[in-house]
Amino acid sequence: MFDFIKNLLGLKSVDYKQLWISGAQIIDVRTPAEFKIGHIRQSKNIPLQQLQSELKKLDLKKPIITCCASGMRSASAKSILQQHGFEVYNGGGWSALQNKLSK
Repeated sequence: MFDFIKNLLGLKSVDYKQLWISGAQIIDVRTPAEFKIGHIRQSKNIPLQQLQSELKKLDLKKPIITCCASGMRSASAKSILQQHGFEVYNGGGWSALQNKLSK
């Protein structure tokens, strides 16, 4: 029953580490000040407010994993990127995503 609800809500399990190993781009949509405090190595910092104007800096052929502090802004970023044809996965909070990538 729980899997049914997860699939219904689009929360199916994602292997973030495999996506990353396969070349996915990690886009951190927090502010530069938040990013400076801590971030995933090799991630790009594109604040959510600037995402629309920075789309040309992203590779349309590679999947994107979005992250932020809690998962709210990264969910908004996922929606924006999907509207422009990107394959996107919401990685949620950056520190939790970092843990998933290191396992």
